Amino acid sequence: MAIIGYARVSSVGQSLDVQLEQLKAGGCEKVFSEKITGTTTKGRSQLALALDYVREGDVLVVTRMDRLSRSLTDLRLTVDQLTAKGVGFRALQQSGIDTTRPEGKLMLAMLGAFAEFETDIRKERQLEGIAKAKAANVYKGRKPSVPVADVRRLAAEGVGATEIGKRLGIGRASVYRALAEEPG
Repeated sequence: MAIIGYARVSSVGQSLDVQLEQLKAGGCEKVFSEKITGTTTKGRSQLALALDYVREGDVLVVTRMDRLSRSLTDLRLTVDQLTAKGVGFRALQQSGIDTTRPEGKLMLAMLGAFAEFETDIRKERQLEGIAKAKAANVYKGRKPSVPVADVRRLAAEGVGATEIGKRLGIGRASVYRALAEEPG
């Protein structure tokens, strides 16, 4: 069994020193560290290496859960990936989070359940607000992130919808929606 650490700070100007010291004090034999934003786990090469490195019986340790992920979905996916490999997960500053112990697994599951409940309530409120705005005839939907002017220019040049989508990195349906939109 090996204890493997993962440290992360969000920007180049920040220091990893405090996390590295805590992970070493926590018994980590090897530490993967990086300076990259934590809004998602995508593009985090050292995290990918750490997840590849750990073996059955190992424990991946972070100082706080937000060092691993700021999204509960990403956290859950990462912990599920570790569990599938037979690897535990521990957050040093959140002593209740330790999947090598039954109560730690329970705590993580409860946090996940609360977060999912909160998300469902937020969606419910959002849908109620949209319904109210539609009833008052003031709902316009979200603004398109499609470059409408570019879509129209390419269409005017005789470029087909599929090719426009490829060139602009959008779906064909988005091209049609942009073309149907009222000029504004």
